[in-house]
Amino acid sequence: MATATASAPRTALPGFLGVLRRPAVGKLLLLAVAAAVLVPLADSRWASGSWPAALTVDLTEPLGRASTWIIDNRDSHPLFLYFFGHVSNAVVLAVRAVYLVLLAAGWAGVTAAAALVAWRVAGVRLALGTAAAVLTCGLLGMWVPTMQTLALMVVAVLASVALGALLGLAAGLSDRTYRALRPVLDTMQVLPAFAYLLPVVLVFGIGVPAAVLATVVYAAPPMARLTALGLRGADAGVMEAVESLGTTARQRLFTARLPLARKELLLGLNQTIMMALSMAVIASVIGAGGLGDRVYQALASVDVGAALAAGIPIVLLAVVLDRVTGAAGSEGSAGSAGEGSEGTGSLWTGRRGWALAAVAAVAVAVAGRLAGRLDWPETWIVDIAEPVNRAVDWMTDHLYSGVPYVGGTADWAAHFTTGVLNPVRDGLQWLPWWAVLLTVAALAWLIGTWRTALTAVLAMAAIGVLGVWQPSLDTLSQVLAAVAVTLVLGFGTAVAAARSERCERLLRPVLDVFQTMPQFVYLIPVVALFGVGRAPAVAAAVVYALPAVVRITTQGLRNVDPAAMESSRSMGATGWQQLRQVQLPLARPALLLAVNQGVVLVLAVVIIGGLVGGGALGYDVVFGLAQGDLATGLVAGAAIVCLGLMLDRVTQPTRRRTKKGA
Repeated sequence: MATATASAPRTALPGFLGVLRRPAVGKLLLLAVAAAVLVPLADSRWASGSWPAALTVDLTEPLGRASTWIIDNRDSHPLFLYFFGHVSNAVVLAVRAVYLVLLAAGWAGVTAAAALVAWRVAGVRLALGTAAAVLTCGLLGMWVPTMQTLALMVVAVLASVALGALLGLAAGLSDRTYRALRPVLDTMQVLPAFAYLLPVVLVFGIGVPAAVLATVVYAAPPMARLTALGLRGADAGVMEAVESLGTTARQRLFTARLPLARKELLLGLNQTIMMALSMAVIASVIGAGGLGDRVYQALASVDVGAALAAGIPIVLLAVVLDRVTGAAGSEGSAGSAGEGSEGTGSLWTGRRGWALAAVAAVAVAVAGRLAGRLDWPETWIVDIAEPVNRAVDWMTDHLYSGVPYVGGTADWAAHFTTGVLNPVRDGLQWLPWWAVLLTVAALAWLIGTWRTALTAVLAMAAIGVLGVWQPSLDTLSQVLAAVAVTLVLGFGTAVAAARSERCERLLRPVLDVFQTMPQFVYLIPVVALFGVGRAPAVAAAVVYALPAVVRITTQGLRNVDPAAMESSRSMGATGWQQLRQVQLPLARPALLLAVNQGVVLVLAVVIIGGLVGGGALGYDVVFGLAQGDLATGLVAGAAIVCLGLMLDRVTQPTRRRTKKGA
């Protein structure tokens, strides 16, 4: 009896020491020791509670002076007259030239050109879908706005691709440039599109140049990242073989590196087009016109029918461009129509096929011009605004409130606000500032390295220094609530899609539409159903981020090693046991990536939710843009960048280099 009692401590001690040796426990102990020393010092000098006023920096005066100087000198300073002025004129001329070409081609010529390009790239099925999508834009009465948006898109995408390719080329060929560009691209990735608008408007004023340049700044980073990735990931064996032939650096670039990076380059083009098109609606706030302006005006008047009529062409353009550029990136897709066939089909292969397609498009355009059919006939327009608004009115009358047993959408929004958003916000704002920093440090260090934790803490501290601690915590509460809902819905949907091919096929077109729909479009139906406030902003963010979470999680669950699944089945594991003990642990990297992307996408829409009563940092950005207040808008934009950087570091694990033999 005594022996058993004496051996108990000896048995417990190794177990306790084993727990202490765990990396996570060691990190938490070190953090606890540091907190025990630093927190009393900080609390004695700066009281607990919100961020101390003594540690804030007021940027209102210097930013106000900078804004005043820009406005006063925009029409007289040589920098504006001989540089920004020429850039603005070049953008206007380029957009006008493309727009006039589209109008001169007429609806028949544009439709034929789009269908022929899709056919040459991906075959007959996509060509028919492309023609149907283009014709639908006319049927909805949006032909001219669609051409305006397309003209702006062509110029913005060409400029974005050129700028991104040059930056990616420099980063792909130089380690020093790559290290210097990484933080810049990281910042541009987490900065919401709305925050780009204010400084661009101050320099270029309201109009097309500001819209195009804001779109270029927003859409160029993906091209730069993927170009650098493709060049740096070139097969080392191929490069050594090419270098052994005595080629120069330029020859190696054009004959080996760029061809090997073809997939990444085309993927960069695809992502640039998607981001540029998503910016089309946001850029309408500063005078871009086109479809975005129609959506924005409909949002202002809560006209769901008009918004849908303008939003559908944007979605169709996005889906078509996504499919065409995606098909171009696949191996052997270019020139697939008639490739390798004999006789008549061989006329449509290679460069000869592209030349014949161009001739056919021009012939259709000329025929339409001779027939006087340049403009879309008004008798062919289908008005969907009125029936859609009637349906929305019915939904509002019957679903907004008063639904038996379940309440209505307004009741759900109110309950979500009072039961989730308010407690999370109040809890975050109640915490002492040092407790928030400690929590951020612990989460970032547990999932990454001490550098990750330091970056996250400094980003969070910068928010306090900028003097927007309270509104940033309000925004953080909305992001956390939206991410929680997104992950619950996304993981549940992804599990169903990963287990059922039929479910995945049914979900694919829905996810495609949701993923390509611009951010603004989501706000209109949620405002009609939920009213204004923080709940609609969260609902729009959930819908926007859900497709990415579902896709990434489904891919991760499907890519689990089949041998591990077969082994678990042979041991008699049930489907739930396989999911919980095999699939989810092995798919952990994909799940963490899904969380990270969900956070970034939710943050982007929660900020835009400032237009519909979301408040916090989103409201400050919108207010600064509307009033031309550089201090308010830019400080809020910088706080958003810091918040996004912190959330990115807390949710994205850092890959550690393992030592040999470890």
